[in-house]
Amino acid sequence: MNKIALEIVGMSYSQSQSGSYALILGETGGRRRLPIIIGGFEAQAIALGLEKLQPSRPMTHDLLKNMLVFYGIEVVEVIIHKFKEGVFHALLVCKQNDEISEIDARTSDAVAIAIRYECPIFTYQHILNEAGITLEETENPSTTNPIEEEEVEENEFSEYILSELESLLNQAIENEEFEKASIIRDEIQRRKKKF
Repeated sequence: MNKIALEIVGMSYSQSQSGSYALILGETGGRRRLPIIIGGFEAQAIALGLEKLQPSRPMTHDLLKNMLVFYGIEVVEVIIHKFKEGVFHALLVCKQNDEISEIDARTSDAVAIAIRYECPIFTYQHILNEAGITLEETENPSTTNPIEEEEVEENEFSEYILSELESLLNQAIENEEFEKASIIRDEIQRRKKKF
């Protein structure tokens, strides 16, 4: 089976499932998207990895990467290989001493690890056919998020200027206040999109 490369297109709070987020993976150079519902902790881990933010102490996915590196194991790719009963299944394809192994993983964890290893994410045609959505021809795949943009709510950080928000974000990460950090990060991203 031919693998299809995916990239992270976006992530937003899920209106349909409380406390969950929608991670959107897009077909590289194509119009198909895989929307994957993930938990808040995994969303934070993915967001911190994408922003290249380092908490004062390693989070679970950072710890796992540190252990794998220590034992000479490299994650070379992630494959979303199955969609069963509404759940995506992924494999970490690992290499140690020229030996390849596949390790079963939750898709959200696999994506968080892929970000840390900067390795590619793939899926197969049948997964995109079964669970994917296709953007309309008039939509630009590089800029359109298939999730309707939610109405912006005022929050406790709305009054801060951008430099203050960035300082508060670093402070929240250092204090391991990850929920607060994700709210601040979302506010920063919302502001940057406006300009």
